[in-house]
Amino acid sequence: MDELVAHYNKFNEDKRLTRRHGQVEYITTMKYVHTCLDALVQQGRKPEEIHILDVGAGTGGYCVPLSEEGYQVSAVEYVKYNLGILKQKGSAVEAYQGDARKLKRFADDSFDVTLVFGPMYHLYTMEDKRQALLEAKRVTKSGGYILVAYLMNEYGVLTYGFKEQNALECLSDGRLDEKFHCHSTPKDLYDYVRLEDIDALVQQAELKRIKIISADGPADYMRRELNAMSQELFDKFVEYHLSTCERPELLGAGAHTLDILQK
Repeated sequence: MDELVAHYNKFNEDKRLTRRHGQVEYITTMKYVHTCLDALVQQGRKPEEIHILDVGAGTGGYCVPLSEEGYQVSAVEYVKYNLGILKQKGSAVEAYQGDARKLKRFADDSFDVTLVFGPMYHLYTMEDKRQALLEAKRVTKSGGYILVAYLMNEYGVLTYGFKEQNALECLSDGRLDEKFHCHSTPKDLYDYVRLEDIDALVQQAELKRIKIISADGPADYMRRELNAMSQELFDKFVEYHLSTCERPELLGAGAHTLDILQK
């Protein structure tokens, strides 16, 4: 994972979700996180009684705001540089360095909601992804929610493969197969999946799917256009996206897909 550490030591993860295309992902993801949290509150739970684990927390883009809302939040981040930035924010988040595949610090059935928003991007085998999902399941209480984010195959093919003109090289060296399915290695930094890959992981982990959504839809493809929009038009775009992000014809077409599961 040395390539991953080197990447995040240079990449400004703290600002990723503040850019307009990142805002679409953040607003959408938080909407569905709060849907799960609201369901727990409706069962009579108080925010301070609800325990959240953020696995692959980065610099705290999600866990810090949730902590500020009054939830009890713990976080695990693999990259020490990101973890340092998270801790410098002075929040109440209990943050640790760790690996999504080995959450030994936490006991079984500890958390009401577990977020896995970064690890699946950087685990390069289905076995490693399965192990991360099983660990998330283990530490989540029965009836609790697990939200998992993935990078999508077609996004990778269209952007890196064709937009950046690497498709022929990737077909030659095996990073793309004859069906245009991505096969990444650690030096590629990111791994991409299709919906059938996600479905297989859910089936193997024996989890119940609540719903699966496109977290950012076309936003990543439209960075320049989004940045040029007036605030009024951008707000309308976000409204449009939130109204369509559950549509099955859009799943897998955006950069990120969010799978919402229940143990």
